[in-house]
Amino acid sequence: MADDEQENNLANLSKVERAAILLMTLGEQDAAEILKHMGPKEVQRVGTAMATLSNVNQNQVETVVAQFLEEVGGQTGMGLGSDQYIRNMLTSALGNDKAGALIDRILLGGNTTGLDSLKWMEPRQVADLIRHEHPQIQAIVVSYLDADQSAEILSNFDEKVRLDIVMRVAALEAVQPAALQELNDILERQFSGKAGTQTTSMGGVKVAASIVNYVDSTMANELLESIKEMDDDLGTQIQDLMFVFDNLVDVDDRGIQTLLREVSTDLLVVALKGADPTVQDKIFKNMSKRAAELLRDDLEAKGPVKVSEVEGAQKEILTIARRLADAGEIILGGGGEAML
Repeated sequence: MADDEQENNLANLSKVERAAILLMTLGEQDAAEILKHMGPKEVQRVGTAMATLSNVNQNQVETVVAQFLEEVGGQTGMGLGSDQYIRNMLTSALGNDKAGALIDRILLGGNTTGLDSLKWMEPRQVADLIRHEHPQIQAIVVSYLDADQSAEILSNFDEKVRLDIVMRVAALEAVQPAALQELNDILERQFSGKAGTQTTSMGGVKVAASIVNYVDSTMANELLESIKEMDDDLGTQIQDLMFVFDNLVDVDDRGIQTLLREVSTDLLVVALKGADPTVQDKIFKNMSKRAAELLRDDLEAKGPVKVSEVEGAQKEILTIARRLADAGEIILGGGGEAML
């Protein structure tokens, strides 16, 4: 009975929520040491969970800690940077005093390079930083950063500049080490970072498609249309490489089941309100009979939902899917023919 209770406690928590609970049980110094080994996106996911978790009972805490000790003992890895969003998030989760001490410890131990420092900045800040740089420099920066951050950076430029940057990203194959070193040095002087290993291969059609994938759907459609007007083959290549919500039907059943374990029911209900019936059937098929019935009931009971809310929920689920794919936990298949 005790084992069943432990399984139920864990079943209600995603892996990120478990990590957040574990982190919040540690002292500031130990938490800081763990966080130092995480990247920006991992910190944001764990920090968001820390800030939003509620009604966590003692049994869940004990179960999470017990599972952690059993599976990995003292070996793990996590990190934190100076991004204001993360600062606010941890402050909300831990309070001013604890969050302040934790963030200070991490910032003192930071060792990001000039370009890597941009990963910790708000997209609007990065956009302002590169706004008056040469378009090719803008393309290099956008290629270097994660696709979702780059998409938000592009949203801060007008349509003409966005199109120019995406076209340059798609055409970009490699950057001379000296040029990349110069750009990195300029940024390091601004952020007082340390030199790191140079990456000279970046950009390309796949990177461009990943960025457009994260852009707001209306903006993405406009971008694709403009790209096709200039280069129809390139536009088609980018579109074919994009993975959209309807493409979930191409993910195998095990992958869908893995994805569903990371998605809350509330988010799933909103996303499925505007989904193709084939996608809905794919989801129902990979749930228990009881869970599928409850989800159908929730969908029927859910009132009208704004298109923007449906798109937002679908993009959030796609973000989770891409994260799982990057971790090798699922395989994404198929190309997109339509935006969300």
